Amino acid sequence: MRIGEWDHDAFVAQVKNFHGHVAPGVIIGGYMVEMARRTLPEGILYDAISETVQCLPDAIQLLTPCTVGNGWLRVYHFGIYALTLYNKQTGEGTRVRLNVDALQEYPHVRAWFFKEKPKREQEPELLQAEIKAAGMQLLQAIPARIHPDFLVRRGKGAVCRCPKCGEWYPAVLGEVCRICQGDGPYERHAD
Repeated sequence: MRIGEWDHDAFVAQVKNFHGHVAPGVIIGGYMVEMARRTLPEGILYDAISETVQCLPDAIQLLTPCTVGNGWLRVYHFGIYALTLYNKQTGEGTRVRLNVDALQEYPHVRAWFFKEKPKREQEPELLQAEIKAAGMQLLQAIPARIHPDFLVRRGKGAVCRCPKCGEWYPAVLGEVCRICQGDGPYERHAD
């Protein structure tokens, strides 16, 4: 079984290099991307959706041209372990999710996914072996259609200078930049 251009073990090495460690979520995500990609017609341009902020975006970025930076990957914080690849013109695609009903046969994957054991008590070698043995058997794919409103590309529009801090930002975000509105992660915005 191939995951993109790699076999399972080579993909695991790519995950370690990209993600920083051998994350089960990225490995399973690789199988999810591969399953969805196999359902798409050859030669189409597609976009991606991740329904979680954890692990799946990295699998998508490793295996497709869809990235957060180019805008072809949208990441939603729904907390659902699912992704969709879809034709960027028509919105037709495939949504793939972890099939929790299949986890009965894979107790280590189940313990990882449902957090039945603390991470330090999980057995990573057995977890990785189950993921490799199961491959796409852990997954479920269904056809998906993206709402037309989500197919429209919106530019950032006019840019203006924040009167408080002097940073340039999209004017549509308000009278002052979002950081000066208090939406930033900083204790105090650097002036």
